Amino acid sequence: MATPGEKLADALEELHGLQEKGLVAIKSTEINRINRELLVKTGYLKEVSKGWYTPSRPDERPGDSTSWYSSYWEFCGRFLDEKYGKDWIVAPEQSLQLHAGNWTVPKQLLVRSSEGSNYNMPLPHDTSLFVMKTPFPPTEVVEVIRGIRCYTLPGSLIFCSPNTFSQNPIDARTALAMIRDASEVLHVLLAKGHTTYAGRLAGAFRNIGRDRIAQQIMDTMSAAGYNVREEDPFDTKLNLNLPARERSPYVNRLRLMWHQMREVVISHFPPTPGLPADKEAYLQSMDNLYVNDAYHSLSIERYRVSRELIERVRSGDWDHHKYEADKRERNAMAARGYWQAFQQVKESVQKILSGENAGRVADEDHGNWYRQLFEPSIIAGILKPEDLAGYRTHQVYIGGSKHVPINVDALPDVMPVLFELLESEPEASVRAVLGHFVFVFIHPYMDGNGRMGRFLMNAMLASGGYPWTIIPVERRDEYMQALEKASVGQDIGPFAKFLAYLTYEGMKGTPIAKK
Repeated sequence: MATPGEKLADALEELHGLQEKGLVAIKSTEINRINRELLVKTGYLKEVSKGWYTPSRPDERPGDSTSWYSSYWEFCGRFLDEKYGKDWIVAPEQSLQLHAGNWTVPKQLLVRSSEGSNYNMPLPHDTSLFVMKTPFPPTEVVEVIRGIRCYTLPGSLIFCSPNTFSQNPIDARTALAMIRDASEVLHVLLAKGHTTYAGRLAGAFRNIGRDRIAQQIMDTMSAAGYNVREEDPFDTKLNLNLPARERSPYVNRLRLMWHQMREVVISHFPPTPGLPADKEAYLQSMDNLYVNDAYHSLSIERYRVSRELIERVRSGDWDHHKYEADKRERNAMAARGYWQAFQQVKESVQKILSGENAGRVADEDHGNWYRQLFEPSIIAGILKPEDLAGYRTHQVYIGGSKHVPINVDALPDVMPVLFELLESEPEASVRAVLGHFVFVFIHPYMDGNGRMGRFLMNAMLASGGYPWTIIPVERRDEYMQALEKASVGQDIGPFAKFLAYLTYEGMKGTPIAKK
């Protein structure tokens, strides 16, 4: 007779096989009932809707949304395919966001289908799926991105609602900047004589400095016999030159975010003290404030059943006390790595205090910080040597966050842009706040992004003579919520206020964290 461990191992084996096929949304008919019930009971599987499941983690706390948010897009894509075949498409407003590189989990996903029922289907963690009954758009404005049926980029810009430009300017401008020639939108505009859409797009292109495209739209529509009135749909003018040949949505998205957020940061931060005259005293103050990093990793991959887990469960080697020992060893190695990385950051700060450009120093040195952070874990055999190779090679997710970090393929494009922005930014407070925020927004590493982001923040604070600033673990929730508002809603205000307060308290010499 099979032991409980063998039964769970068999169930995990079946789940592993489904995941190897790329299935994140799992139908009840695709997995043995007994195995399914056991996996739900032990926390390896969660029911999303009747007859539909997604993998989860048994150590997730009640209310933890990580497994759902990390499965969200794959679940919706497969569920809609199974229910509507090819007769479904995400609304143009949300299609535009996806083209702009914004894969934030929405509160409600709006879908169009000729077979829609106008029913709002509730999903976990206060999200929902609303399928509107509406005629399907022409096939020339439909494409599939990562399993999601969307309007094409031109179709999204043409058919989105007018308030998209005023309510979501970063995404709208990012999408507009991806259009290289007016012909990309003119084919659709001319086919149906969309004069209102044409006037709005011409005004939008002129707003971002693409006068040539704007004029081509106006002249071509006029030559075809259409009377078009140009109208700018944005509330504000853009005083920023976006690279004309940049196709990556992520690069322009970062530039637009930085441009929009920097003045907010400046308005909240105390004036820069300036580089300290006594550099050694500043470095000594860093040593005096040193504490082990209290934060665990903020990134998490979509949960997958590993062969190692299956074999441990099957063999009965699933001992709570053994894994507590593993955890203590990992914590010890993390503590040692943090100390080693801190010494590397201190050397970088010394260069910055000597007058070197802070952004350039961070660009050149941050790889050393990362390697020192994880070197002890490599030596101890906890991590593999290839984990030190550099930026991540897989998609990651942040525990409990609706924000989906930037696609792996875009990392080589966006990381140089981050350091270019740091190098050219004149305000130390902006370098510190946006340096930290954009770093974790990108999430370039498989692990350690939070610690690296705080190291970067403090190196940039030093460039203005601000004190080394500690984010207390007691205020972790406030810290995470502020980052979430900046990532999901592009509202940097709470995060800027949060760091400004801590920095100001540090300038007064008030203790802000305890060992």
